[in-house]
Amino acid sequence: MPDYTLYGTPRSRAFRVLWMLHELELPFNHHPEPPQSAAVRAVHPGGKIPVLVADGTPISDSSAILTYLVDRHGGLTHPAGTLDRARQDALHFRILDEIDALLWTAARHSFVLPEAERVPAIKDSLKTEFTRNAARLADDLGAAPFLMGDTLSLPDIVLGHCLGWAKLAKFPALPDPLDAYLARMRARPAYARAAA
Repeated sequence: MPDYTLYGTPRSRAFRVLWMLHELELPFNHHPEPPQSAAVRAVHPGGKIPVLVADGTPISDSSAILTYLVDRHGGLTHPAGTLDRARQDALHFRILDEIDALLWTAARHSFVLPEAERVPAIKDSLKTEFTRNAARLADDLGAAPFLMGDTLSLPDIVLGHCLGWAKLAKFPALPDPLDAYLARMRARPAYARAAA
């Protein structure tokens, strides 16, 4: 079994990795360190979180970590080189582009950037775009329990995290199908373990 140590606070993109580790039922150590802490910089000089140290090798970026975990352990993914994997990757990248990027830009202009560099007015346009993108995702989800149909996969972890982040950031209300989807994601035992 690989030796995994995760660095990052649960109130960050590290939550996605925590959730994935629990979904895959993998043992790991967790250091809930904030970005730029001495402990994080010791394993990854850039200081960004999350960082997963796998068998002594640090991996940064939540999407890279999630992809590594599902590929290495063969769960919550479709095999590389298949059309289902191409669809899965397209959903993953779409969520990063159309949902995650908007939330991160809003965060940067709320508290991440130095105050003199913030443009608070940008958040209104980000929320409008979020509403439009969330409506399209809700239409695409339809009555399916998960983004890829009947089976939880990597994009569900990313979207489930992003939708919870949107609620915390007081973004516009989710369309009913996405609100019900988020409730299903939060009801998963692995989600509860990660949140604890």
